[in-house]
Amino acid sequence: MYKKVMVPVDLAHVDRLDKALTTAADLATHYGAALHYVGVTSPQPGTVAHNPTEYAEKLEAFAKQEADKRGLEASCQAYTSHDPAVDLDDTLMKAVQESGADLVVMASHLPGLSEHIFASNAGYLASHASISVFVIR
Repeated sequence: MYKKVMVPVDLAHVDRLDKALTTAADLATHYGAALHYVGVTSPQPGTVAHNPTEYAEKLEAFAKQEADKRGLEASCQAYTSHDPAVDLDDTLMKAVQESGADLVVMASHLPGLSEHIFASNAGYLASHASISVFVIR
């Protein structure tokens, strides 16, 4: 039924994404699908990486670690946005189109954070994407 599952990840908060990551892996295992992790960074230095190249390397390492841990095929794509807080919806929609994914599994808001950026982004993607979006709370 599904061939490629896109999973948006925030590398700064991976420890809070376990439920979404596990759900995506379980669905990928069940359907024999590949996982495709997507991350968005800015060109400025941040808490995760000093530049987009370093961010992409860290996302690649994360994807490999998840693939090895879960015994699944995985790929990844890092996107650079001048203002991820503003552009995240559009960037994730672009990732959906470019990835060839037929399912998105993503976390809703991250409890404990001052802003709840994923809640609105998950809702936007669920409302506007042409593929199924599974929002994990």
